[in-house]
Amino acid sequence: MITKTVMCPNCKDKITIQGNPGEKVQITCSKCNTKGVFKFPAEVTEQVPTQSFSIEVGGLTKKYKDVTAVNNLSFNVRTGEIFGLLGPNGAGKTTTIKAILGLIHMNSGNVKINKHDIKKEGIEARASVGFLPERVAFYDNLTPLQTMNFFCELWGVDKAVSKPLIKEVGLEDAIDRKVGTYSKGMVQLLGVAQVMIGKPPVYILDEPMAGLDARWVKIIREKIKMLNKQGATILFSSHILSEVENICDRVAIINKGKLIAEDTVANLNKYLRIKPRLEISIQGLNGRIPEVIKTIERVENANAKGDTLYITCESSIKSQIIATLQNTGLKIDNIKTIEPSLEDAFVKLIEGGE
Repeated sequence: MITKTVMCPNCKDKITIQGNPGEKVQITCSKCNTKGVFKFPAEVTEQVPTQSFSIEVGGLTKKYKDVTAVNNLSFNVRTGEIFGLLGPNGAGKTTTIKAILGLIHMNSGNVKINKHDIKKEGIEARASVGFLPERVAFYDNLTPLQTMNFFCELWGVDKAVSKPLIKEVGLEDAIDRKVGTYSKGMVQLLGVAQVMIGKPPVYILDEPMAGLDARWVKIIREKIKMLNKQGATILFSSHILSEVENICDRVAIINKGKLIAEDTVANLNKYLRIKPRLEISIQGLNGRIPEVIKTIERVENANAKGDTLYITCESSIKSQIIATLQNTGLKIDNIKTIEPSLEDAFVKLIEGGE
């Protein structure tokens, strides 16, 4: 039943009526006795918004003679997310990225960037992308400002953005130096500034933090988060598990060109049911594994080093393990639970995909 307030066309008095969707109701104004008919609108089914994808990869295959670098790979990157393409060196990550951008010919499959087919509309597809290759290279004899101005000309963007972008990545103190004098980390930061020219809605970054020390890694990680916070969609490849775990919304794990898994970091761990590890400090353990541990079911692994006992087990039996050890008279000084990480999931998935 729907309650509706309507206005009398004659005296403008408000009339409250009730009815069902699609029903016609006779109305009589109590003030001026004007009669009329009101039809309630049919009930409208709420529309569920469709998922928007900035990058769509379907059945991508790339072969080099007898070697299949990418094997029937499919995944989608949602608009506004940070998506990690994770795999060991040689897994096919760079080949996948080059194929997505249309930089190499794919044997089969299709790729769309912001609904533009990379084969048929390559210029339009690439126009919305800021791309940072695995090996960033600039002219050694140019300063960063000259480098940025050069790329602004290529993109047709006002050169006034060059200095602010250089400052944004923390290179303002080296703005007058030649790029040839830069360290690898500084060149990588200049690459990040360069891809930000024109504020593209999509960023594809190939191993952006590889080979950098902790200081540069932190700066680039924060820039990726900042771009995403501003609304950008980011796809980046990496073999550095901790970086993917720290910033990605979802991750696709590939090995030997094949998709092994695709999900959130948390769901990958839950899906594999990787067990937590207990680290228990016991006085006088001296590297011995208490015999009583062997009697407890659902203990997957146990080893000892010094006065610390390491046990991999199901979460549900942690309290049983502690109680059993205490009942044997062992004195427990400290207990720590190490929850499974993406590294555990990665290793298990890769081993299973061999």
